Amino acid sequence: MTAPGPTDHALPEAGQPLRILHLEDNELDHELVALSLDGDLPWPVEIERVEDEDAFLHALDTHRPHLVLSDYALPSYDGLSAFRAAHARAPHLPFIIVTGAMGEEVAVDTLRQGVTDYILKQRLERLAPSVKRAIAEADARDRRERAEQEVRQLNLSLQARLEEVERLRGIAEAQRQRLEQQARQLEEALNLQKTFLAETSHELRTPLTALLGYLRRAEREVGGSQTLQDAQRVAENMTRLVNDLLQLSRGELVQGIEMHFVNLGNIVRQVGRDYGVKATAPNAEIIGDPGRLTQVFVNLVSNAIRVCGSPDLVSLEVSQAGGQACAAVIDHGPGIPDHIKPRIFDKFYRGKEAGSTGLGLTIAQQVVHSHGGTIEVLDTPGGGATFHVCFPTPDEDEDDLEVGADLHGVTAEDRTP
Repeated sequence: MTAPGPTDHALPEAGQPLRILHLEDNELDHELVALSLDGDLPWPVEIERVEDEDAFLHALDTHRPHLVLSDYALPSYDGLSAFRAAHARAPHLPFIIVTGAMGEEVAVDTLRQGVTDYILKQRLERLAPSVKRAIAEADARDRRERAEQEVRQLNLSLQARLEEVERLRGIAEAQRQRLEQQARQLEEALNLQKTFLAETSHELRTPLTALLGYLRRAEREVGGSQTLQDAQRVAENMTRLVNDLLQLSRGELVQGIEMHFVNLGNIVRQVGRDYGVKATAPNAEIIGDPGRLTQVFVNLVSNAIRVCGSPDLVSLEVSQAGGQACAAVIDHGPGIPDHIKPRIFDKFYRGKEAGSTGLGLTIAQQVVHSHGGTIEVLDTPGGGATFHVCFPTPDEDEDDLEVGADLHGVTAEDRTP
């Protein structure tokens, strides 16, 4: 028999008898032992009697007793030898010696060697309480060992979880380091971008400043002409674009806007004339920065011409209704796929266009929003893209302002008809 394990309990299972192995060569003594236990134990009892060593060892393995009762002296065997054999198979199996005579020294020796208890045959009234106590102790030991086993299993489980937590912590730490490295790389890239924009702006400002100077001197020497005025206006727009590169990278684009009463139709017609684009633009008065508004439509028109490949495929229209003045930049090019539309106003997004800086639409959107307006891209009927830009028109109260009341330094007399 093996030590109590997962299927070997010190107590009988519910409805099962208490199995007792009795090593006794005297039939009468065996009957007396059985009678002394009958009715005095909380379990039904099943007793198997054996008389010699071979039968005893065989019964240990097959009967699987909960408790062993053994005579101390037998003709060919003895109780201590039987105890050692039982102990080798099941170290915690309760073992009680029931004998007719035993000296005090021998009794102490048996207990010292691990025997659970000893009972004299002439005191069998002590046998039932001794059996109860032995079974209770075995059950307590069994429960304790099971609890210790559960604790060991729990410790192993906790150890495994701690190792998993440590592994995940290592992964998280490695990921954190990678993110920090990526953040440093992004910061370096942004710094390089700012440096590039600053250096590029500086390099472009010098020739543009010189060009503007030459144009102004030519205008003074030769006299005013539409060609010189147009060239000067284009150079000024180029200078503004260079400045916007720096302001856009610093988030300062809309800080330099100066509002005036302006005619949106005039701005659109002028941009159409500069780029050779047909413009249907009736007068429509709004409040805004004429230079910035010109920049919006220059960006939109130049972008449309670049995509279409010809100004003949681009047109401009101005309309006014519902308290808004709107301008549409219409092209009949390849159009803009739906999955790209949400991104076209992102800074430096160029899509598949060639020659674009990726800033024109971003600048246009920021300027329009700074004027309280809206900008959206729609599909052109028959193919192409239409950029629809709307601005609020002045309230009637503003139209009734007295002459002399100005808006950022511009009087009502200066308003474009």
